[in-house]
Amino acid sequence: MNKTILITGSTDGIGKLAAIKLAKDGHEIYLHGRNAQKLDTVISEIKTQTNNPQIKGFVADFSDLAAVQQMAAQVNQEVSKIDVLINNAGIFKSPLATNKDGLDIRFVVNYFAPYVLTKALLPLLKKGNAPRLINLSSAAQAPVSPDALAGKIQIGAQAAYAQSKLALTMWSFQLAKQLKDITVIAVNPGSLLNTNMVREAYGKYWSSADKGGNIIYDLAVSDEYEGVKGKYFDNDKGEIKGVFGPAHSDAYDEAAIEELIRATDRVLS
Repeated sequence: MNKTILITGSTDGIGKLAAIKLAKDGHEIYLHGRNAQKLDTVISEIKTQTNNPQIKGFVADFSDLAAVQQMAAQVNQEVSKIDVLINNAGIFKSPLATNKDGLDIRFVVNYFAPYVLTKALLPLLKKGNAPRLINLSSAAQAPVSPDALAGKIQIGAQAAYAQSKLALTMWSFQLAKQLKDITVIAVNPGSLLNTNMVREAYGKYWSSADKGGNIIYDLAVSDEYEGVKGKYFDNDKGEIKGVFGPAHSDAYDEAAIEELIRATDRVLS
């Protein structure tokens, strides 16, 4: 059965690779990018490559939470349901450490933006057919500093990235308990994949970007993962492909999760 799938950060990297694979299967794909011209180019490219005319897109700069809210409103107007929401957009290195609100850009793009977008799109997900929410985490996870989250102190790019990814994982686990009929999976798509983000950050890579694109595809549509709730998929483990494994211990600490959500809502209010 064809699905309606929204993938954030899908004009390059593993998001784009997953979009191409899903489009080849005939699914209706909504891409997202921050640059309208690049988004249009990628939509045309995927339509041609896959012979699938059902490729559309939305533009938003995820470092601007007002833009995220505007995109969410547009999605709610234009899309009747979402079967799979893939929160893939992410950032590590950036010429700007903070956004216009003084928040660390990694926390904003990697955690606050998917938090805001997902909450706004839950009505569409609940209308979906066996809906799934896939949140792109990372092997890099570190305890979240409430002061760093709120922009009261500045920390390094590596620390902010790792904290933002643990925050995303903790929130994923909380959502999984709240959302009875939605599959929720946090995934490390693989460490040091050959993507622009990794090359800019480290200047080297370990694995093909296809490793990440393929696991996003699998988690989005494979029957194997239907009904999975609040688990962490580690694509660095396993022999043929990744396996479910332990996330950072804070992801299982209910008090820490409650504190994170309270701090998050304070920042967003």
